[in-house]
Amino acid sequence: MRQELVIGQGENPAIIQMDKLNRHGLIAGATGTGKTVTLKVIAEQLSKAGIPVFLADVKGDLASIAEPGEWNEKIRERVTRLQPADFELRGYPVELLDIFGSSGVPVRTTISDMGPLLLSRLLGLNETQEGIMNIAFKVADEKQLLLIDIKDLRAILNFVGDNAAELRREYGNVSKQSIGAILRGLLVIEEQGGNLFFGEPMFDIQDLLKADADGRGYVNILMANRLFMSPKLYSTFLLWFLSELYEQLPEVGDLEKPKIVFFFDEAHVLFQDIPDILEEKIELIVRLIRSKGVGVYFVTQNPTDLPNAILSQLGNKIQHALRAFTLKEQKTVKAVADTFRQREGEELAKKVTELKVGEALVSFLDPEGTPGYVQQVMIYPPESKMGILDPLVKTEKINRSLLFYKYSEAIDRESSYEQLQRLAEIKAIELEENEELAAREKEKAEQLKKLENERQREQSRQKRAGSSRDSTMDRFTKNLMSQIGREVGRVISRGILGILKK
Repeated sequence: MRQELVIGQGENPAIIQMDKLNRHGLIAGATGTGKTVTLKVIAEQLSKAGIPVFLADVKGDLASIAEPGEWNEKIRERVTRLQPADFELRGYPVELLDIFGSSGVPVRTTISDMGPLLLSRLLGLNETQEGIMNIAFKVADEKQLLLIDIKDLRAILNFVGDNAAELRREYGNVSKQSIGAILRGLLVIEEQGGNLFFGEPMFDIQDLLKADADGRGYVNILMANRLFMSPKLYSTFLLWFLSELYEQLPEVGDLEKPKIVFFFDEAHVLFQDIPDILEEKIELIVRLIRSKGVGVYFVTQNPTDLPNAILSQLGNKIQHALRAFTLKEQKTVKAVADTFRQREGEELAKKVTELKVGEALVSFLDPEGTPGYVQQVMIYPPESKMGILDPLVKTEKINRSLLFYKYSEAIDRESSYEQLQRLAEIKAIELEENEELAAREKEKAEQLKKLENERQREQSRQKRAGSSRDSTMDRFTKNLMSQIGREVGRVISRGILGILKK
């Protein structure tokens, strides 16, 4: 098996060692200098080697890798000049993916799987709001509430707000104003199509790791021209994909060839207004994911768009032309030139500005893992079609995909929204029953009190009537009892003393 990829020709072939692909890389250059062709050529070479690829088609000109190219004067001239081995106009196996489901296989994830950190990035939350998002996830975990789609997240946030007083003792202050801000952010995401992205069935990352019957790796293409209109959604989605690869794949160390190569196009949007904690997480993933057999290649206009901590981990570099019309741009060009390993006396900064379309400065890791000296090369022409994928071919690829039948129908199973709704209904029934019981107890108490009052009034009436009617009888009775008492006393005296008193 071939252990290297050749993507161009200068004084020497531009060779990327296959077992160094997981040391990551950079494809940079100004608009119109050839980045798309370079990306396409690398994807073709990877597919030939049986390595799956994931890339995002932002401009709509990468999906055409599925169709064979056409001979023209420029292609013939470059093939004749560079003599690429095994060159043949051909298409490559593709899977077309689309979070909106209109231009490819629907791709979904769940709110729970996305996690509070990426969601906070997606919604542009401040530190306080991010804290509340973490509380919402914590409460959902403790109560075993499933967070699948946006309505689930909205339901748990409302639950947290309604129970803020109780939760405050354990988690601190829960501001209803902050919850309101998060809910408003969810509305924006829904309008951008987030309601289609969050749901089930969730996309299985293992479906990216496959080859066709000829052993060629699939080129998994995210149809992202509409998605890129919402840069935060675009960058968060790709970051979720990357983190899924990191979380799901086992540790394998350095392989002879990677399991998959991930291209992050328009990478500058990932690091715009990014919180420090998320940047640190990205840096950590990029550093560790190589041991999972994954190569990550950032595609951007300017290398300085990326943080230094990321740039320092990119071993394979391809730099197309940069423009230097202003003082700031000139400083940037010099900074870019200084990142390459160059021979003494080489005016690399000047070369960067003079590169023609299709030319690039490249520096790849050698078999020992040492950065090679920079050289100027002409990139090979692509074997696949340049331009836009034919709509009929696109439809055919989607309809014939096994993944389409796996993911086309959304599933809305019972989750937090339904669970909390049922809980609210139970509480409402309990409250109604308690209110009815309290009402019955109150009515019973009032009836008892009424009966007691009537009894007391009756006794009072009887007492007053008896007092008037029996006054004469009472006097007679008193006199009679007085006489009886005296007689009884006389008898008793007799009986006791044994004599009769007179």
